[in-house]
Amino acid sequence: MRIVFMGTPAFSVPVLDALVKAGHEVVAVYCQPPRPAGRGKKEMPTPVHARALELGLAVYHPVSLKSPEAQAEFAAFKADIAVVVAYGLILPQAVLDAPERGCLNIHASLLPRWRGAAPIHRAIMAGDAETGICIMQMEAGLDTGPVLLRKATPIGPEETTGQLHDRLSDMGAHLVVDALARLDDLVPKAQPAAGVTYATKIDKSEAAIDWTHPAPEVDRHIRALSPFPGAWVDHDGQRIKLLASRLATGQGAPGEVLDDALTVACGTGAVQLLRLQRAGRGAQDAAEFLRGMPLPKGTRLVKG
Repeated sequence: MRIVFMGTPAFSVPVLDALVKAGHEVVAVYCQPPRPAGRGKKEMPTPVHARALELGLAVYHPVSLKSPEAQAEFAAFKADIAVVVAYGLILPQAVLDAPERGCLNIHASLLPRWRGAAPIHRAIMAGDAETGICIMQMEAGLDTGPVLLRKATPIGPEETTGQLHDRLSDMGAHLVVDALARLDDLVPKAQPAAGVTYATKIDKSEAAIDWTHPAPEVDRHIRALSPFPGAWVDHDGQRIKLLASRLATGQGAPGEVLDDALTVACGTGAVQLLRLQRAGRGAQDAAEFLRGMPLPKGTRLVKG
């Protein structure tokens, strides 16, 4: 099929690779424009942009698709279908209508649960037992279109957003190739009205840990915000990111370190911190971290 691919972050790259490997003709790749990054604030191409150039594909990164010129350029590709995954721009109706068979979206949740920007983070934060991938026909509403295929997967008890992100990215790549191969036989199913939730974008203000919450909530919060933006605490004026954890036994004042294995008391119960990061340093497993920054029993980690 002639495909226009639309995606931006690392999550989208395996999907692009899978489409090319399956023999589809990717006639254009749309992604967000390069952004300043790093200490020098040099403009860097997005992960999809970089991968598309490696594959020798034509790349387009308009700041908007609202203008008649941008819409005419898109329509001129005469695509059979567009495949969209974490693109980052709203598609006007003229764009949705341009490909002969419309636009398919790969969404990282079991719709209608967690429509919106941060479905992986929110599923872990809420304590969902499972999540998955939906291949959805796009329409004007926010993730409201009918679903062609869905596949569920359990969320591991110690799984972080980063780990689940990578699993779902690979799942989405395989599932959309399957959907395209079976497109004529798939029956779109409208999403039920019941069970709709919205995965609002993660705000950095959410990242400070509140140890007065029960241990399961604290554990989910840490895992949901790993690796970005990273849940954090303050110790002696230094910010420490908490990147992995598990539930543990113990009781004490909220934020109190209970042993030499970095078990920390919560409002009820405790969590063990498994991976941490100091400002300006790389992420470290707990044992390595403690060699450089001891946090002995009785230390209080504060919200900041």
